[in-house]
Amino acid sequence: MKIAVIGGAGYVGLTTAVCLAAKGHRVFCVDRDEEKIKKLRKGVLIIHEDGLKRILNVVLAENKLTVTTDSGSAVQDSDLSFICVGTPSNEDGSIDLAQIEDAAEKIGRALAERNSYHVVVVKSTVVPGSTEERVIPVLEQSSEKRAGSDFGVCMNPEFLREGGAVKDFLSPKDTGIVIGELDKRSGDVLFEIYSDFDAEILRTSIRAAEIIKYARNSYLAKDVSFANEVADICQKLGIDYLTVKKGMEMDVRIGKGRFLDAGAGFGGSCFRKDVRALMMKAKSEGVETSMLEATLRVNEAQPFKIVELTRQVAGELGGKRIGVLGLAFKPGTDDMRDAASIKVVNALLQEGAEIHAYDPKALDNARKIFENKIAYAKKAEEALSDADVCIIVTEWPEFADPKLYNHMRGEVIIDGRRVLNPSTLPARFTYSAIGFPETVKT
Repeated sequence: MKIAVIGGAGYVGLTTAVCLAAKGHRVFCVDRDEEKIKKLRKGVLIIHEDGLKRILNVVLAENKLTVTTDSGSAVQDSDLSFICVGTPSNEDGSIDLAQIEDAAEKIGRALAERNSYHVVVVKSTVVPGSTEERVIPVLEQSSEKRAGSDFGVCMNPEFLREGGAVKDFLSPKDTGIVIGELDKRSGDVLFEIYSDFDAEILRTSIRAAEIIKYARNSYLAKDVSFANEVADICQKLGIDYLTVKKGMEMDVRIGKGRFLDAGAGFGGSCFRKDVRALMMKAKSEGVETSMLEATLRVNEAQPFKIVELTRQVAGELGGKRIGVLGLAFKPGTDDMRDAASIKVVNALLQEGAEIHAYDPKALDNARKIFENKIAYAKKAEEALSDADVCIIVTEWPEFADPKLYNHMRGEVIIDGRRVLNPSTLPARFTYSAIGFPETVKT
């Protein structure tokens, strides 16, 4: 099948375009950012996503993927278009649909030149009602055609975890596939693309598909905040939260999952944005959102608890050299959107600390945020050299090596993600973490 992916230079769009090309489809990866398009044509990856660069170069070499800024030609030459543009938050937490409406208008103008049936698929995250009330009217007005007869419309939410997006797209067995369809004909075209995927496929209404995405992310965000709140209680009572977590996971009704990990809180482009957007949509319908509000309230405070814990263990932070390990919101990605590290580093700077930071992938993005306010290390050892204190903010696997911390001048390690086992650390260190019952001398 011929497919156009609009917004194809972003995390979701690029993964979608490359993976569909790898599945044998003829894909047009469309984005208005000419610099990104130039790089992608050369096989230069503009984001870090495990396995994506290799597949990108394969599908480019096989001419299965065309990278372009020309959305009109791409849509006119395709059977189906995915809209994968961003839906950022407005100041009040509602989503900004400007990019998605712009994409819909361009697709509509291209549809006006087509005589054959075409399906438009919204993959961007939008609150319930957005596709029917905002996207379809723009498509119809700009194409002068009717949805459901002249062209089809579907909503197909993405469930991609950054750092594992390629695996999640190609092997969606753990998340399933949701097809929200305007009518059966629309859904049948999209179903054909996914028919050979090893995953359960749910076909439902467009509005149900829209809210499924928000419901999932809000539920997982709630788990993180719940875990952090219990970890705080455990710390006050002298109980190791990891033991409590293991006890919880023994119950099949809870199960095992990283969303019960305690630490610096959740970040990234989805959880906070989606919880806020669902809250605003609910409030517009007169529905109270006490649990969603509590989820965000707990998470907003969590990075500052890392700073407070550091102050409790290390004393006044002004003038101290602090090595910060990890800046991305999670391992496996260079994404720093809403990362806990931003709050941690800014709070430390306000305390007068000198920050030397390291992240395996996110340093370029960090420079855009912190500019020259902190020092950027090329290796973890460099960030820790002569450091009085180390704070682990992101759980990259390399930070689990206890020998790494011998490069420190000082003795205090604050483990914001429970990466280390303090019993394996060399003698002389003072170790503490959220949910850890006490400050330990190794």
